[in-house]
Amino acid sequence: MTFGRPGRGIPALGLALVILAATPSVFSQTAEESGARMDIYGFAMLDMGYENGQSDPDWFDVLRPTKLPHFEDQFGGDNHFFAGVRQSRFGVKTWNPTSKGEIKTIFEFELFGVGADAGQTTFRLRHAWGEFNHFGAGQTWSPFMDPDVFPNSIEYWGPPGMVFFRNVQARWIPMMGDNELMFALERPGASGDPGVQSGTPGTALQGHFPLPDLSAHYRMKRDWGHVQIAGILRKMKWDDTDPAAPNLSGSATGWGVNLSSNLKFAEDTLRLQVAYGEGIANYMNDATVDVGALAPGDPDVGEALPLIGVVAFYDRTWGPKFTSTFGYSMLSIDNSEGQTADAFHKGQYVLANLLYYPVKNLMWGGEVQWGKRTNNDDGGLDPDGNLVESFDDWRIQFSAKYNFSHTLGGK
Repeated sequence: MTFGRPGRGIPALGLALVILAATPSVFSQTAEESGARMDIYGFAMLDMGYENGQSDPDWFDVLRPTKLPHFEDQFGGDNHFFAGVRQSRFGVKTWNPTSKGEIKTIFEFELFGVGADAGQTTFRLRHAWGEFNHFGAGQTWSPFMDPDVFPNSIEYWGPPGMVFFRNVQARWIPMMGDNELMFALERPGASGDPGVQSGTPGTALQGHFPLPDLSAHYRMKRDWGHVQIAGILRKMKWDDTDPAAPNLSGSATGWGVNLSSNLKFAEDTLRLQVAYGEGIANYMNDATVDVGALAPGDPDVGEALPLIGVVAFYDRTWGPKFTSTFGYSMLSIDNSEGQTADAFHKGQYVLANLLYYPVKNLMWGGEVQWGKRTNNDDGGLDPDGNLVESFDDWRIQFSAKYNFSHTLGGK
């Protein structure tokens, strides 16, 4: 049961390519006089590898614990070869001076399909963002997130325990620079699990979000790295549109705290994060639902599910041509009494790699990955009568990444 969970992106229109192709010639006519600047950037990337176990075929080229099987051979047999170019990316950033300050914009998309396009190679919007002095609007990273926690890995999806969400928002940044403070009103949305009640009358639930999500963070940047503390508060409601009894309408309040840091050691970086809250799965990198059903007959119907997410990765620079990353991430959800045996409970994720940079703008590398899904009740039965088990999976991946960038205008 889903009631209005926003996706990690929106499909981008192919027409944008035509517009961008025509932009540089127009832009360059006035760029030198005004000081305006445009960066065109991106990369073409191949991912190719071998999976020892099995996972949902719509997510064949990423390691997501939530997409691992919850009973034996749920997705067919083990052992899969995979290949794709879905990480490939294209973006444009601009800086336009005005008499009142600089207008900054970013428009960026990639080819990784999600939602209705899951499993497809298709345009997907990442950022559509504008910023002027202390105000910003559009779609970009949530202030509840710290994008610098993401390790230098080649597996696309990333650590499951990381807060990771690009959302539509309006933002105010009263403090900028080495001490940064920001607040945002974000697009609301959530998902729910009716659990063992899913086959009963009264489960035609419709999401109802009367208020935006409120998020904020404070970041302190220093020579040794940074520390960030972030928080979020959200109101979630659901309306039962089925006139038959029982009425399962209800509401829940979601909240979360996210503490993160980068610690620099010469050319190396330690990336850390601990996030805790209730009803914030929508903001996590790999989670299932924000609200879980309580036991049948409970007057409160549903509750915001508590969770904890942990990230710890070390980025190592061996020299000008070689780097490595290794680390661990975990996400654990406290399941509600009404969720089924096969409901997702815990995901774990480990990887290590060696990346080679033979020349500027080129990367080749290999990576070993391991993930595990633990269910709500191993040994129980799912709604179809299958014996529920926890599963792990390991992969070997090779990637080749070819970067490009070009700057137009500026003084």
